[in-house]
Amino acid sequence: MRIVFATGNEHKMKEIRAILGDLDIEVISMKEAGADVDVEENGETFEENALIKARAVSKLLPDDIVLADDSGLVIDALNGEPGVHSARFMGHDTSYDIKNKAILDKLSGVEEEKRSARFVCAIAMVLTTKCGRTEERVTKGAFEGCIGYEIKGENGFGYDPIFYVPDVEKYSAELSFEEKNERSHRGEALRKMKEILREEIL
Repeated sequence: MRIVFATGNEHKMKEIRAILGDLDIEVISMKEAGADVDVEENGETFEENALIKARAVSKLLPDDIVLADDSGLVIDALNGEPGVHSARFMGHDTSYDIKNKAILDKLSGVEEEKRSARFVCAIAMVLTTKCGRTEERVTKGAFEGCIGYEIKGENGFGYDPIFYVPDVEKYSAELSFEEKNERSHRGEALRKMKEILREEIL
């Protein structure tokens, strides 16, 4: 049995392996597992989308533990947008440089106390037992901060360069790999899922 994570994103896989690496089980991406499926994430919440993805990949890999995540940036001043549409915001093929600049433009003139935001991540697990029963679990994590006033930092990816973390006075893209894993929404959700895997599954 393996853990197959439903992503082809190597940035994500680096974070995932760092956190799940001490479980005594192989952790690979769905690409490495040979699962090629294009899933329409049409849920209304992060939890729904993560489950949609995990279920689709689990059908292709019924002997594995399948994990999938859905994550995004929730900006209070934009009524929660881009939210579950974070990856598709302004189109799948639009670069994050353009997306990040567009968000900063939308928040032009918005005062500091109203720029609150958070990264949210839901992780779903789907496992088919030997008796054919389907086990499902979902965990969630959040990373609180605010939207800064510039694009800054070389680490991270996506919306990290506009996400400011007040208590360390750094943008998310300025955090080290270890700092980000310690604080991030995905890190929190993964640690919760790791405990479920350790206590209930493995």
